[in-house]
Amino acid sequence: MQFNIPDYVEKILEKLEKEGYQAYVVGGSIRDMLLGKNPKDYDITTDAKPFELEDIFSDFKTISVGKEFGTIIVCQEEGNVEITTFRQEGNYLDGRRPEWVTFSRKVEDDLSRRDFTINAMAYNKKVGIIDPYGGREDLKNRIIRTVGNPEKRFSEDYLRILRAIRFATELKFTIDKPTFYAGRKCSSKISNVSMERISDEFFKILLSKKPSNGIRMMEEMGILEMVLPELIPTIGFDQRNPNHNMDVYNHILCVLDNTPPIIQTRLAALFHDIGKPSSLTIDERGIGHFYGHDQIGAQTSKMVLERFKASNDLRDKVYLLVKEHMNHHADFKEKGLKRLIRRMGEKEIFDLIDLQIADIKCSNEKATIDHIVERRKRIEEILEKEEAYEIRQLAINGRDLLDLGFKQGPIIGQVLEYLLDRVMDKPELNEKDTLKKLALDYIDKK
Repeated sequence: MQFNIPDYVEKILEKLEKEGYQAYVVGGSIRDMLLGKNPKDYDITTDAKPFELEDIFSDFKTISVGKEFGTIIVCQEEGNVEITTFRQEGNYLDGRRPEWVTFSRKVEDDLSRRDFTINAMAYNKKVGIIDPYGGREDLKNRIIRTVGNPEKRFSEDYLRILRAIRFATELKFTIDKPTFYAGRKCSSKISNVSMERISDEFFKILLSKKPSNGIRMMEEMGILEMVLPELIPTIGFDQRNPNHNMDVYNHILCVLDNTPPIIQTRLAALFHDIGKPSSLTIDERGIGHFYGHDQIGAQTSKMVLERFKASNDLRDKVYLLVKEHMNHHADFKEKGLKRLIRRMGEKEIFDLIDLQIADIKCSNEKATIDHIVERRKRIEEILEKEEAYEIRQLAINGRDLLDLGFKQGPIIGQVLEYLLDRVMDKPELNEKDTLKKLALDYIDKK
């Protein structure tokens, strides 16, 4: 079997072979090509040592990312290629790094240290596919299986437990039983892994086509309570409300699956009802209500995303989406919608609409999204007409007010807010001379 390897990758393979070394494309790119996908990047493994690689590619820009482990990156305009020397490794003492690394002349030694069979294949045109652990067969049978003893493989890097779940979720594969049981046995050790690495894998699960599958696998394997314990109280939690036909956990997972694969929207779906178990009240008719659960969920999202080391921008976006998700019950007039756009932002307002549509669809079979669809149309019209909803969109600014005789200070902001309020009601007022007159009238009335 031959693959269509890009020219910039072939160039590196040919250069290594010309110098008398073995060279293979390895790992995830082989897996993806066998699945009929176009790889995002390509890794190469070779028996050339790191110092030899630097000499061979001295006329290229290279980046040393772990010379002691035999890895450099060769940079080209078409893309970067990571090259690693064949190696064997000693025992992992800290669940992340081996106690020793030794370079090898055999590609099979290098493949033996890799995580899963589907990632432990190598290829070049001369030799074809090297597959000592049955990766092609596992791809055919849609199975995630470790290379060798699963408990030993996980003990080398406990993040591999979450990676197994991520691959199974993305590829719609099944984790084989020995691998699954070993992952469950070692699940508590995930706490030894840095939160940045955990969140990176977790976010990839959330962005998969059906993230609920990954969350359920995390639950079954005992990883969920380690990574996101805040979600555990929602499991089996009866909403006791005729507007909901699922428990909180299954409702959350339904919303998660029905939102677009945008990280802030998926995270907001995950957190939007996480505050329900702690906010339940039962009325005299025995019906459950969850007053303030949106505020609790927003605060929880901020706390968890801080723990995940997420960026401030992502935290703020998720917080706002969760905080605002219940406003689909509000009957916004034009000014109210413009204020909402101002609070959310032009892009995030549609993230909110997507979240609300998914939330309603996952409530009960009689729920209708007509009012949210109509709201989206109204928002699109406001933006298309470029009607003002922010001060920067006014036909007048602070400098104009100073020229009118206003003094520098808080009064400038107050007047501009007043003018924006008037313009949001009547867009036709957004004309410079009109706004100047309104500003002077405002001061006279004060």
